[in-house]
Amino acid sequence: MRNLTTCAALAITAAATPLHAQTTPNADSDADNILVVGERQQPSLTTPNTTGSRLGLTALETPATLSTIDGDLIRARGDMSVVEAASRAPGISNVGNLGNGGTALAARGFSGQGSVLQLIDGVRLFPVAGTITFPTDPWMVQRIDILSGPASVLYGQGALGGAVNVVMRKPNTDRTDIEGEIGYGSQNTVHLAAGIGGPLNDRLSYRVDGSYRRSDGFVDRGQSRSYALSGTLRWTPTDTLVLTARDDYGNQHPMRYFGTPLIDGHLDTAIRDRNYDTRDGHARYRDNRTSLQLDWTPSASLTFSNQAYRLTSKRYWLNLESYCWVAADGFCPNGLNENPATPGQIYRTGMTGIVHDQTQWGDQGSVTWRTSLADGIGNDLVVGFDANLIKMRYSHNFGADPQVAVVDPFDFDPGVIVDTQGIAPRYRTRTDEISIFAEDRLKLGDHVSIVGGVRHERDRIKRWGIAPSGAESFALDKTLTNTTWRVGGVYQPVKTVSLYAQYATGVDPLGTLTTYSTGQVQFSNATGDQVEIGAKAVFLGGRGTATIAAYRIVKKGLLAQRTPTSPVEQIGQRSAKGIEAAVSLDLPHGFGIDANGSILDARFDDFISGGADFAGNTPPDAPERMANLWLRWDATHQLQARAGLRYVGRQFSDNANHFRLPGYATIDATLSYAVTRNVAVDVHVYNLFDKDYATNAYGDQQWVLGRPRSVDVSLRAGF
Repeated sequence: MRNLTTCAALAITAAATPLHAQTTPNADSDADNILVVGERQQPSLTTPNTTGSRLGLTALETPATLSTIDGDLIRARGDMSVVEAASRAPGISNVGNLGNGGTALAARGFSGQGSVLQLIDGVRLFPVAGTITFPTDPWMVQRIDILSGPASVLYGQGALGGAVNVVMRKPNTDRTDIEGEIGYGSQNTVHLAAGIGGPLNDRLSYRVDGSYRRSDGFVDRGQSRSYALSGTLRWTPTDTLVLTARDDYGNQHPMRYFGTPLIDGHLDTAIRDRNYDTRDGHARYRDNRTSLQLDWTPSASLTFSNQAYRLTSKRYWLNLESYCWVAADGFCPNGLNENPATPGQIYRTGMTGIVHDQTQWGDQGSVTWRTSLADGIGNDLVVGFDANLIKMRYSHNFGADPQVAVVDPFDFDPGVIVDTQGIAPRYRTRTDEISIFAEDRLKLGDHVSIVGGVRHERDRIKRWGIAPSGAESFALDKTLTNTTWRVGGVYQPVKTVSLYAQYATGVDPLGTLTTYSTGQVQFSNATGDQVEIGAKAVFLGGRGTATIAAYRIVKKGLLAQRTPTSPVEQIGQRSAKGIEAAVSLDLPHGFGIDANGSILDARFDDFISGGADFAGNTPPDAPERMANLWLRWDATHQLQARAGLRYVGRQFSDNANHFRLPGYATIDATLSYAVTRNVAVDVHVYNLFDKDYATNAYGDQQWVLGRPRSVDVSLRAGF
């Protein structure tokens, strides 16, 4: 399938690019289509969505916070990655770095792949050591759905903070679309993309996409490149049966950058573009997913669905990862070096080579039954299963040393890798997951509905150690079982307004299932629950939407150690409470506003580690103030301007709250001009005021910086 996808993508690379983005109606004529942005989409609050509920409820009908970001909107804003696009949703922040595949997110006070679940087309992805590297490119994205708060009832363990579902592009069954893009910008950034899809006949349709990106990066030796391919074939042999076969492939060589060390506790702009990795540092990710989806609707009240899939991931790192500034006493402020070094220099350590070799097989099936119980009373029920087998082989060379350990902060030879051990297999694991789930909605007339769900999951992890000779030794066999549930009510005084309340439970692993260690065998998963209330509304004839939610989440079962000599116990607790709100308005004369914000209070309630009491502290990677604002102006039928503000408040990188990342605000802007009905030019300006800021930390004294001011220009065409 991958070869077929590649050939089809190459065949269309000469095709040009679409202008099907959104049209915003104005007071004079809501029928006008502005070519630069395309056709206006139905308000997301009234669109059926399977991410927040397997029953396909709309956001207005779902007693939870569900945000949707349309793929055309992602591309119009110029977002260059899935994580960048997702972090524009209410209460979501980017905590990605090279170590976790650049995809980790934080939501409602909880962060990382073990608390914010990643999905593709509704299928849960299993991380290795907190790392996920798929999907690859936003060009392939139809939309991103974000369910905030516990999602374990729907998707299993690892979703206490939320779940992010990337829905990939599907074939258009009505007409053939050809689209493409070619762009160039700052840091010698290049983007080429093309796609084609449509009906082959009354029963068969297809879509093929390809995307290539490269850049020199904003630090020394910061080159990156990637390409992604996808192909879909949709067959409807009867009016009630749909079969969809799909293959997606991604190959990434990300920027080899683990962050910039602080000097005397501060960011020194003189080393803003320095890269302290070695000259020959390396990183590469290859992911390939193949899936077959069956949807059968024998009657209006009965639906069967099944999706079988296979995902392979091969990831490789060999880099010098940790750096710090040496203080006057000869030691790093964070204690990185055991022996004294030259003050005023940068001490480098952490020469690490890692290989993940992972394969995930799975099958997910469900049956949905919709019935009327009495006059005005209806019931929708879905029952299903989810089964996965994940095989993973983990290789590393922990303990290797760099060629040059201490360098001048400003002028140095980066050196090369000195691998004293060699990257070799160290252990392998097998993870078997099986779940059964059910969800039900009881509709009591036109105004009230009750939604509930339950899921029982069983995870069994086996681990074998691998000796240098290649001999294997059995290390552990651990079984984890969890039952999670949720119940909520929705009251709709009118069809366009919802008031709701929900109670939900969730489960997070202590680490990562696929890399479960012998030290975790005696413990179970951490558990949590959430209470949420909120309101949603569509107004101004669909030209405005608004949501607001208040919540409190409590997570129990953290590993704690009362004194340095006492045993580790599973007794810790943390919590988060907050408010999230969003509003979207299409105003007269072509103006539009999209805004959201969140206020969070996250803290450790009871957490002692190594005798240090962290109660009352803010957990790492939990910004407590966030906001996004986008302004849009459709000046004419040919010209559109956008400006976006992203604000992320301060956050900490350690449990003791000794190391703080300052808050930041950046502004992006886009100008789009339609040269003809089929060709447009876009100018994207990122970080307009050239703000120096850190998105997160890699270690306490090492900040992962955001992209400086950059300008990208692209030519799009579509037919």
